[in-house]
Amino acid sequence: MLSVDHFARMRQLHRDGLTIRQIADQLHHSPKTILKALNHPEPVRQTRAGPRAAPVFGPFRAVVDAIVAADETAPRKQRHTAQQIFRRLVAEHGYTGSYDPIRRHLKHRRLDRRETFIPLDHRPGVRAEADFGHIQVDFPDGRRSVPVLIVTWSYSNAPFALALPTERTEAILHGLVEAFAFFGCVPKELWWDNPATVAVHVLRGRERVLHPRYTALASHYPFTPKFCLPATATEKPRVENRVYDLQRQWATPVPQVKDLAELNVHLRQCCVSARGRTCGDQTLTVEDRFGHDRAAAWAVPQRAFDACIVQPAQVDKYQTVRFDDNRYSVPRRWAFRAVTVKGYIDRVVMVADGQAIASHPRSYGHRDQVLDPLHFLAVLAEKPAALDHAPVYRDWHLPPAFPALRQALEDRLGARTGCRHFIRVLQLLAHHPLERVEQAIAEARGRPDAAGIAATVERLARTSDPPAGSRDSRMARVGVPRPDLARFDLLLTRSSQGDVNHEPRAWPAAEGQPQAVETAHDAGRVGETRP
Repeated sequence: MLSVDHFARMRQLHRDGLTIRQIADQLHHSPKTILKALNHPEPVRQTRAGPRAAPVFGPFRAVVDAIVAADETAPRKQRHTAQQIFRRLVAEHGYTGSYDPIRRHLKHRRLDRRETFIPLDHRPGVRAEADFGHIQVDFPDGRRSVPVLIVTWSYSNAPFALALPTERTEAILHGLVEAFAFFGCVPKELWWDNPATVAVHVLRGRERVLHPRYTALASHYPFTPKFCLPATATEKPRVENRVYDLQRQWATPVPQVKDLAELNVHLRQCCVSARGRTCGDQTLTVEDRFGHDRAAAWAVPQRAFDACIVQPAQVDKYQTVRFDDNRYSVPRRWAFRAVTVKGYIDRVVMVADGQAIASHPRSYGHRDQVLDPLHFLAVLAEKPAALDHAPVYRDWHLPPAFPALRQALEDRLGARTGCRHFIRVLQLLAHHPLERVEQAIAEARGRPDAAGIAATVERLARTSDPPAGSRDSRMARVGVPRPDLARFDLLLTRSSQGDVNHEPRAWPAAEGQPQAVETAHDAGRVGETRP
């Protein structure tokens, strides 16, 4: 095919006085080609307005269109390819033509049906997009896949990335809280796909039933939750491109880290470095445009959001609560009672009566038991055999002074009595630090016993704690008892009987309240008498 250079050469020779025949002989082209060059300064490219004519295929065009129309309701991976349509035409309709007309016809149909877009330009501070990307990371125990939450501003393209242990709701809540703190501002709209951990139910159009905790997050900051239409990732292109950056730039080569914290330091540095660049045809850097986002966005509330999921639970006879297919222990006094479980990405906290009663590291295993030995000390006094047969105590790693003390007690007092004395020493750990009890054991030389060690621990506590007359110690002893409404009933009864002028009598103890002597049954308390 002749180029513009060929046409220019022909026109130059004709300008210099050569005839068409002479130009044709010199350049070895036909006179017709020379005439085309003289009439047009550049070659005229022929474009085909429609598909090439195929007489044999023409009668089968409607059959192919019907097959394609039927594919609209077929499963996505069970639709006809051009080859399959060709086979069906040959086998079922006696088609004798070639494959190419079918392929060209289907290509022409796809061009007519391809999606087109309208250029968008979001206003500063209005919109951010969120999504998860996945990368392979080398840890000391091997290579594994890590989900990374990415949040990107639609106007400035300023990114945030955080590696998380899971993609569950509590991880999303924690990641978004960290993102808003990193940006120092909150967008007015936050766009997601439709993850089931955020949008529990996808209704018609853009209507969604949200997870209650995500609704609480949106109310706290506050932003408007927005969601793309199903299978329409093009509605949040900024974060999709940042996922590509995560995989091809920030995680290439494969990161080698000791834990997620080190990986997140690397990702944060990548996000900060990305602000110094320009995107597309913009003249301002991401940092400069993000300044416009920050000025127009919401401020971050002073009080942080409690990034956890909340579930009610019932404590069983083993003093454990089930959460996420694992069990966590609580103190003895909360057995058989209803508690509230708060699940964070790194810990599980049990709450009752408005206070945290137990806290454990979060387990992502299956049917694990996360138990605190201190929670079972009160029961251990009644079931001393569990000291050797219960995994919570058998696997309890204590300093060498403790097993040595047990051996000394059992040698001097016998196995049964010595074991009970040792349990009483263990119960001291519920109220005193391990170092203090260990020091008391070290001071109990010669003939140690539980009473002597307990007295030593109390003496050490008095010397290390604030003086008895100090303000802190006085405040520590202040306690406000719960109101006993039964006493008011008694007052009304006495008034109705004309007994108000009698000598005052002692108030009777309310039902369930201890009398003069009480034996401790709370988790970890040593049995004692109290006035």
